[in-house]
Amino acid sequence: MNQQDLLNIKGEMTAQNILGTDSGGRDNFSRLLYAGRISLSIGITSTIGMLLIGITVGVISGYFGGIVDTLLMRITEFVMLFPFLIFAIVLNAALGDKIKNPYGSAIILVLVIIVLSWGGIARLVRGKVLQEKENEYFLAAKSIGTPTYKIILKHLLPNILSVVIVQATLLFAGMIVVESGLSFLGFGISKAIPSWGNMLSDAQEGDVISGKPWIWMPPAIMITLTILSINFVGEGLKDAFNPRGRR
Repeated sequence: MNQQDLLNIKGEMTAQNILGTDSGGRDNFSRLLYAGRISLSIGITSTIGMLLIGITVGVISGYFGGIVDTLLMRITEFVMLFPFLIFAIVLNAALGDKIKNPYGSAIILVLVIIVLSWGGIARLVRGKVLQEKENEYFLAAKSIGTPTYKIILKHLLPNILSVVIVQATLLFAGMIVVESGLSFLGFGISKAIPSWGNMLSDAQEGDVISGKPWIWMPPAIMITLTILSINFVGEGLKDAFNPRGRR
């Protein structure tokens, strides 16, 4: 993957290097496959972390209401107003040279995404919980003294799951775009490990973008196809969970 052939820098496509080589003489095809694993792993991990925090905050806020709801929503609004891109750039500048493990940059990026991006799902879940609280099954469960944890786990969560799943697909696609964009700008994944964003950053060289499309076009195509595929799945799930929305 990172094996360099300095005699074949930016080499064209051959039987040995079916997608050519990059500006470091490394095989583009093997790097493209490994980069996909990195980009998708960051997207999945970030999405799971955001869902865990967002669902927890949203359910607690919507279920208990009152001062708990007010406090959690103020925290959520503060997080949503925080400038994510600026924070990521500043953190990269402050810690970039101090991180010895190349995968450390990926871990930091995931943590930054999770900490600053869960607000949207929290507000969505809270709104759905407030709707469910008006339904008869919820009022009946409360009236017979069903414990809070049972109401949340057996009644609320199953009924908001469809909304969460659809939102998760959109978040997943968005996180791949975020990682690719930050890595392209040099504020994401360390150059020591490939990601689709890192591979795209080679297109900043004039001779590459104009005359060597085999270097930057494969990661661009993979990002586009992945985002479209995830969005199609999300739209399909949305229609499946909302039969009334079909024509």
